[in-house]
Amino acid sequence: MVKEEEIQGLADEIKKANKIFLAGAGRSGLAARGFTNRLLHMGFDVHFVGEISCPPIKEGDLIILGSGSGTTQSLIVMGEKAKKVGARIATVTMFPTHTIGEMADVIVTVPGSTPKKAEGEKNLAESNQPMGNLFEQMSWLTYDSIIMNLMSDLGQTSEEMMGRHTNLE
Repeated sequence: MVKEEEIQGLADEIKKANKIFLAGAGRSGLAARGFTNRLLHMGFDVHFVGEISCPPIKEGDLIILGSGSGTTQSLIVMGEKAKKVGARIATVTMFPTHTIGEMADVIVTVPGSTPKKAEGEKNLAESNQPMGNLFEQMSWLTYDSIIMNLMSDLGQTSEEMMGRHTNLE
């Protein structure tokens, strides 16, 4: 249900970026953290916003904002700051016409359901799962699909990625 051209579009943006920043709140943020980790394993200069080691965002960088609702205030502020310095913005969201989608250069629309939708607005999919579970799960799978595209595009193997895995476990 996620369009391949949107997945490839984000993969292409990632390949062009000087640095890659990811952000998300709550469980969407946990999925974004997992994606951050895999991008690190691929050798990208990648950072999760809010970590003490996160450098400043600059022109030529990319920030990926994971927000089911597309209206998470803290992520909107990050997007505004990124735009101000000339960075590109991507989002993984259910609602591409909401605030974050409106400011994004690249959008990956992921199906899901959320109690945070506007009155009269329809979810992109229905689920018996609570709250935003479906979006969070679909985000994780979407991020993994982007990794698979990047592996193919860059000719990277799982073994090469494992060479960048932490050895401090």
